[in-house]
Amino acid sequence: MSIDRQRAVTMRDIAERAGVSRTAVSFVLNDRRSVSLSDETRDRVLSVAAELGYRRNASAQALAHQRSDWYGLVTEIVTAPFAVEIIKGAQDRALRDGKYLLIASTESDAEAESAAIERFLEQRVEGIIYAATWHRAVTIPDIASEVPTVLVNCFDEEGRYPAVVPDERTGGRRATERLLAAGHRRIGFVNLDPGIPAAVGRRLGYHDALRDAGLDIDESLEISGHATADGGFTAVDALLDLPTPPTAIFCANDRMAMGAYDAIKERGLRIPHDVAVIGFDNQELIAAYLRPSLTTVALPFDEMGARGVDILAAITAGQSTDATRVTVDCPLLERSSV
Repeated sequence: MSIDRQRAVTMRDIAERAGVSRTAVSFVLNDRRSVSLSDETRDRVLSVAAELGYRRNASAQALAHQRSDWYGLVTEIVTAPFAVEIIKGAQDRALRDGKYLLIASTESDAEAESAAIERFLEQRVEGIIYAATWHRAVTIPDIASEVPTVLVNCFDEEGRYPAVVPDERTGGRRATERLLAAGHRRIGFVNLDPGIPAAVGRRLGYHDALRDAGLDIDESLEISGHATADGGFTAVDALLDLPTPPTAIFCANDRMAMGAYDAIKERGLRIPHDVAVIGFDNQELIAAYLRPSLTTVALPFDEMGARGVDILAAITAGQSTDATRVTVDCPLLERSSV
């Protein structure tokens, strides 16, 4: 590896030359003796740093033990406006506390994420928010462990970082309970692709509500719409072909509900008079403008962003926190489809 001498040598340069992680380089150069690294690794890192002419930035050293008032937010959300409220929630809460957000768009690219976090560390951010467009397990670059890090709308499988996620199960229960309260007893469920956290949680909530109402689980009423309007149309068309079709449909997202509307109306049926429909997500450009407007369960993007900042602020202030995976309530928004 050749180093451009016109620019400052970075910890990444040293890591690549020494054959170790960027995190290990940071630990050595910051003399983190509490971290278990072999003497051989420490010596190799120091030797390569000297060889490449690495010089620590004096102003950065001076800031090392001071509060910078900056948080870094790593996300692909800026290219996916559906979940942009996470950024707004985090930014509003940070500003309220006298903090500021540096935002890096990564488009779910691991290399871009590592580079963004490294740049944040060079800027001496107090902590990092890692936010995802949709609820899922993620892999976080190791260098994120150098500062407090909180995950929003996602979680890491190993549970290394506190995570803020939507309460999918309660949201699914709430949607089904609303249909039960309207008098429906045969409720179809059009789910997302199997296995993802939202599909699992929303289905469990659907089952919880049915059991609490004393109803049996009828798997013939459950079908996947694969999260698309076309999938929702096909799934609801199949449900309405059943010998005893459902009188209400719970769609696990609003796009599938949009397809459900078309399937219902093509049969000359009316919403909600003949078939009631509830969605999930509250994609406003869909839910508010369908006719009739769609009753749906909202994903609490704004609140998740704010809660993520709250947890990060507590950690950076040295407060003890029991936060591991925090769930945020998904409220029901009443419109006209039930």
